[in-house]
Amino acid sequence: MSERVYNQYCPVARAMEVVGGRWTMLIIRELFSGPKRYTDFMDRLPGIGTNMLAARLKELENDKVIVKAKLPPPAASTVYELTEFGHMLDPVITNLAKFGLHFLNPPRPRDQYRPSWVVLGLQASFRPEEAEGVDEAYEFRVDGETFHVVVENEKVRAALGPAYKPDIVITSKKREMAMLAAGKEIPKKSWDSGNISVTGDQNALDRCHKIFGLPGSPKVSGK
Repeated sequence: MSERVYNQYCPVARAMEVVGGRWTMLIIRELFSGPKRYTDFMDRLPGIGTNMLAARLKELENDKVIVKAKLPPPAASTVYELTEFGHMLDPVITNLAKFGLHFLNPPRPRDQYRPSWVVLGLQASFRPEEAEGVDEAYEFRVDGETFHVVVENEKVRAALGPAYKPDIVITSKKREMAMLAAGKEIPKKSWDSGNISVTGDQNALDRCHKIFGLPGSPKVSGK
């Protein structure tokens, strides 16, 4: 446990002693989508110093929230991943994202942005009542980075990388994907210029928009 001590016999206070430090929840956010190498954290957490990162990872290891693992050959890299105990924070991350969507105004001049962070926005916007009986995969390709979400009968899971047989593929520039994540309608000129496009099944696209409460009524390319 870290040096943050609130001296309160309360589970919330105890939890904050473990995950309430600066950068800690953002480290957990990165592990939400899968194991990460030390260098992945440095790349995906702009502004964190290597000493701070090492300290936070050590604290989380000591508290059994994360664990080191070794990837099999040919990668053979050391990665960090959430433990079963650490995965108790999954709904916390999702609900923090849902809370944060209310404050996701246009990016500030110095804001960094990673397309995969959109995954959290999508999961936070998920409407299970609209997903009854749906079994589909939606793939997103944003400036060379690919991730996907799978909807299975009122449940959703997301991961980095391509989907297996996606029902739709949304290809977009970062700006348009950021607007989508914030629930903003994409302007017509972005569709006309090809900054965002969709291929696949139109009915699946319509369901995707309902399931995640996305704005607008886009059409599959060529339809």
